[in-house]
Amino acid sequence: MNMSSYSCCSTSSKESARVASLSLLLKVVAEESRLKLLCLLNNKQHCVCELMEHVSMSQSLVSHHLKDLKKAGVVRDKKEGLKVYYSLTKKGKTIINLLLQL
Repeated sequence: MNMSSYSCCSTSSKESARVASLSLLLKVVAEESRLKLLCLLNNKQHCVCELMEHVSMSQSLVSHHLKDLKKAGVVRDKKEGLKVYYSLTKKGKTIINLLLQL
């Protein structure tokens, strides 16, 4: 079998970076608490205090998960007054909708 026809297994730095990025993304969204946050954000934007109520986690833990989701490019934040509101990016919406179809 000629493995060179599989681009994801290529030794090129571009493909290796793409596979590494996908691996990181899957690790981030595979965690149950983060997946719950993504589901909540799929409907509308929320601040940390609103998310805390729905997932029964501390403010610091919710913030930590949101930081990881933001780093993965699936969540963005917007400051309004004293509160920071989180919402899904286009990439985040695509991912959560694909996952919810499984």
